Amino acid sequence: MSILEELQWRSLVADCTDTAELTRKLSTPITLYCGFDPTADSLHVGNLVPLLALRRFQLLGHHPIAVAGGATGCIGDPSGKSQERQLLTPEVLDHNIASVKTQLAKLLDFETKQNPARLVDNASWTKNISYLDFLRDIGKYFSVNQMVAKESVRARMEDREVGISYTEFSYMLLQAFDFMVLCRDYNCELQIGGSDQWGNITAGIELTRKKLGRQVFGLTLPLITNADGSKFGKSVTGAIWLDPKRTSVEDFYQFWIRTDDRDVIRYLKFFTFLSRDEIYVLEKKHAEDPGAREAHKVLAKVVTDLLHPAKSGSEQTNETSVSTQGAIIAAEIIYHKPLENFTEADFENLRKHGHSKEIDMAVFAEPGIHLAQLLFRVGLSRSVSEARKDISIDKGIKVGSMYEIPPNQPPRLRSVINPIFPIKADHLIFNRYLLLRKGKKNYVVVTAK
Repeated sequence: MSILEELQWRSLVADCTDTAELTRKLSTPITLYCGFDPTADSLHVGNLVPLLALRRFQLLGHHPIAVAGGATGCIGDPSGKSQERQLLTPEVLDHNIASVKTQLAKLLDFETKQNPARLVDNASWTKNISYLDFLRDIGKYFSVNQMVAKESVRARMEDREVGISYTEFSYMLLQAFDFMVLCRDYNCELQIGGSDQWGNITAGIELTRKKLGRQVFGLTLPLITNADGSKFGKSVTGAIWLDPKRTSVEDFYQFWIRTDDRDVIRYLKFFTFLSRDEIYVLEKKHAEDPGAREAHKVLAKVVTDLLHPAKSGSEQTNETSVSTQGAIIAAEIIYHKPLENFTEADFENLRKHGHSKEIDMAVFAEPGIHLAQLLFRVGLSRSVSEARKDISIDKGIKVGSMYEIPPNQPPRLRSVINPIFPIKADHLIFNRYLLLRKGKKNYVVVTAK
C-alpha cells in the first residue's frame, strides 16, 4: 500500500488538500513536517498519532521533520482551548525541548543515512525578525476576515468572558511562517497535524503560494476520542505521559490494557505498526472471545515496547522488552493473583516493577503508624486529610497484611474504615511487606527496610 492508502485503511485521514496531486507527489520521497509546542517536559499519548504518522512516512522512505515550537510555544495555540495558555519562559521551553528530544528518538530515526529525521526549533528563524519586518513581510498576506472565520478563533471570540488575546490571534501567522520557511530552506512540501490544525495548515499553504509561488500540501489526522465520547489520553490520575518519570511503565501498560472493548481494534490501527493481516486475525479473535482480551494484551505490549524499549535508542525487535515484561509481570500479580497466594518473589517483582515505597522499619514499631498517615507517606493520598476521606469511603481503602482483627488469619486484602488504625510490624507479610490498595486501580507495595 502507498502511505495514503495505509493511513486511509487505518482511518487516520481527516482532511487532505488536493489528494490526487499529493498522491502523485508521494510516489517519490518528499519532506514533511509536524510541529509540537513543548508546553511540558514530556509528550503524552495524545501526541502519538501525528508523531507515529511521521514514523510511517519515514519507514516508506520520506524525510520527516519534527518542529519544536520554541517560538510558537511562547504564545500558545488557541486551537481546541477554551482559555489562554500559560506563557512559558525561554529557559523552560529550552528544557522541555531537550527532554522531549529523547522521546522523539524512540519514534523517529535520526541516525539513518538514507532519510534521517530532523528536529528543528522554529525560534531559530523567528528570533532575529523584528516586529515591523514580520508585519510588513508576512502579516500583509493575511486577511483579518479570513482569520476570524477560522473555527478556533471564532469559538473564542464568541465567548465574551474569555475572548482571545492579540497574542494568540497571531499564532496562525507564526505557524504559517514555519511552513513557508521549511519549504524554502528544507524543500518541505507537506504538513501533517491533528484536525484542529486545519486552519493553521491551510494558512501556511496560502502563504507559501503567495511568497514562494510553490504548491505545498496539508494532511490532517483525526482527534482521537474514546467510544464513550470521553477525551483520549486521560486516566483517573491525569494525562498519560511518555516519560516514565511522569507515568510509570506499569501505568502506561495498564492504560492500554484497560482499553474499552469497542476501541481496541481501532487503537491497534492507530497506535501500532502491525500489518493488516495481523490486525485482522486479532479482530476475529476479539469478536469470537472478547473475554480473552488477546487484542488488548497485544496492544499494550506493542505500544509499551515502542515507547519503553529495553535500551533507550536501541532498535525495536519482536521480543518483549525488559521494561514491558516487568509491567506485564506486575500486572499479572497484582490484578490476577489473590494475596494469600503471593510469594516473596511476587513481592520482589512488585517492588522492582510495580508501585512500591520503602519505609524504615522503625515506623512500624509500637504504637505503629496511623493508616491515614501511611497512605499519605507512600503517595496513595495527597494529604492526611485526603487519606481520611479516602478511608471513610466504604471499601475505598484495603490493607493486605498478615493479621486481621482478630489475628491469626491468612494474609488477604481487608477493607479498613478507621483512619487511626495503627499499622505495626506484626501486620507485615514475610516480616517485610505490606500491600495498600485504593479503589480498583491504585496500589503501593510497602517494603520495610
